[in-house]
Amino acid sequence: MKKKRAKIKKRKTIKSKKISGVERVSTGVENFDKLIERGFEKNSTNLIVGGSGSGKSIFSVQFLIEGIKKGENCLYVTFEEKKEEFYNNMLNFGWDLAELEKQGKFIFLEYTPEKVKTMLEEGGGSIESIVLTKKIKRMVIDSITSFELLFEQDIEKREAALELFSMLRKWNCTSLLTYEENPSGDKKVSARTLEFEVDSIILLYFIREKKERERYIEVLKMRGTKHSLKIYPLHIEKKGVVIGKKPFTGKLED
Repeated sequence: MKKKRAKIKKRKTIKSKKISGVERVSTGVENFDKLIERGFEKNSTNLIVGGSGSGKSIFSVQFLIEGIKKGENCLYVTFEEKKEEFYNNMLNFGWDLAELEKQGKFIFLEYTPEKVKTMLEEGGGSIESIVLTKKIKRMVIDSITSFELLFEQDIEKREAALELFSMLRKWNCTSLLTYEENPSGDKKVSARTLEFEVDSIILLYFIREKKERERYIEVLKMRGTKHSLKIYPLHIEKKGVVIGKKPFTGKLED
């Protein structure tokens, strides 16, 4: 009788863990998931902030490639990249986006910031149509900086961000948005308004160390996650972004 009760108790414990546990989405970035409890929270909206050359686009595509490996359809929305050049650059990491596009697994969408503004006014537009018909599970918007330039007043930027994030959550896909800004410098007002709306903020540094620049990564915040508070080296290798196993112990200076 005691053994039977113990088994029932054990089953209840296992079930409660499953219910209370947060479903995670792996990023595909080597050594990064262990810093954020196995990945992004499913259907979350995440912001990656970094200056030019910090690795934002590579990190973002790597996140989508991981989804494709798991059988998920992915969408890349860009305001700045040209398709042919972008595809050629990603071939350096072994990512044949043209082939994945033919297979219907990867969708590249060149969009103007004005179209995104129209999308918000229409309540979804063509992007929503793609997300729903293609059953998109992962989405990247590169970069949100261009979109923010459409609004002069801070309150307008905040309202637009609220509308955009509300729409992203409604689509039930895990989103990664890039923002062009040097994390080491003073934050713009527009960047601060975004901080309160996203589920996580990841900072990418591209700092001059002696004669060469070095890259680093830091998780500034991630809701519902016991994430690392340390800064780690970031390397761009043949297979994409790789995070160093040991934290950086020096001082970031530019």
